[in-house]
Amino acid sequence: MTNSINKPPIWFWVVSVIALLWNAMGVMAYLADAFMTDEMISQLDERQQAFQMLDFPAWYTACYALAVFCGFLGCVFLLIRKSWAKPFFVISFIAVLGQILHNYVLNDIYADMNLTVNTFELTMAIAIPVVAILLILFSRDAARKNWIN
Repeated sequence: MTNSINKPPIWFWVVSVIALLWNAMGVMAYLADAFMTDEMISQLDERQQAFQMLDFPAWYTACYALAVFCGFLGCVFLLIRKSWAKPFFVISFIAVLGQILHNYVLNDIYADMNLTVNTFELTMAIAIPVVAILLILFSRDAARKNWIN
């Protein structure tokens, strides 16, 4: 049983590269957070310092890592045209849901810090899960059209 693979259109590559860059920014943000020293934290403004000093549970950190690294790997799989992309995007989305659950349901970190959510944070809180869903749909469609196998 052989799967014939079709040549994807140019826009498939464009979307895949943009998605890879988006997820690479997530990986860089995670690594910056994970390896931030006390000296680096002291150079941030008060609001960012307060956020960095929060004690996040291990499961939240795991969700953060899974979200960004699975999203990044999903994009790599898209670019090498492998159907592994979809399960990695699904894992990434589930991890994003875990982050949302922590940040806005179980522990309203902004209320705890007497802060309001700024426009950038609100935009990202909406954009991240939306992009994660779109990547699942994109990979599913690519598999259906035999652009990835």
